[in-house]
Amino acid sequence: MKPGERRERLARSRLYVVSDGRREQGDLPEFLAAILETGVDLVQLREKEAEAGDLIRWGMVFKEATEAHGALFIVNDRPDVAMALDADGVHLGQDDLPPDVARRILGPDGIIGVSTHSSDQFDAAPLEADYLCAGPVWETPTKPGRPAAGLDLVRYAAKSGEERPWFAIGGINEENLPEVVDAGAGRIVVVRAVTQEADAMGAVVKLKAGLRTSTAL
Repeated sequence: MKPGERRERLARSRLYVVSDGRREQGDLPEFLAAILETGVDLVQLREKEAEAGDLIRWGMVFKEATEAHGALFIVNDRPDVAMALDADGVHLGQDDLPPDVARRILGPDGIIGVSTHSSDQFDAAPLEADYLCAGPVWETPTKPGRPAAGLDLVRYAAKSGEERPWFAIGGINEENLPEVVDAGAGRIVVVRAVTQEADAMGAVVKLKAGLRTSTAL
């Protein structure tokens, strides 16, 4: 995606899927094409223990798929890998590289996302962040040891007046999505609710239908 289009595309985004390189399934190109064709707005490559070379190899598949579908491609944790791939941006946790350093690596056009786990962290999110994530709403095995922030954080974010896009994250699926929407979320991040479903396209359709009931955007 052209740098000038990135933030405008981010502002329109509602459904964000985080995936690994799908080594076990061996279907990364097909999986990405399917969910992006069905309407996923952002995809993130998240492989915590992978070497840079493997991240770049998988990232090239993400890059090709997102360019073909007009979606955004985010790399987890690694602004250097994001820069090497000309990805749209990077997502950072509270203990990752500081956003101002990531900004120097990516330049002014790269998107930076930041995780927040409490109202204090949400309020203190740095200006370099283009979007925020609020959660985990529920405990999830993708973040072992991270206590749930609960729906109260979603409600807080919804009432904060924050002008940047923000996404609810953590254990969200088709069944509990109405609770998240009722708490004020208009954007969500999911992992297992799509990546572990046999019918990933069907899962995306159902999640998007649930988001359409939100009045947050």
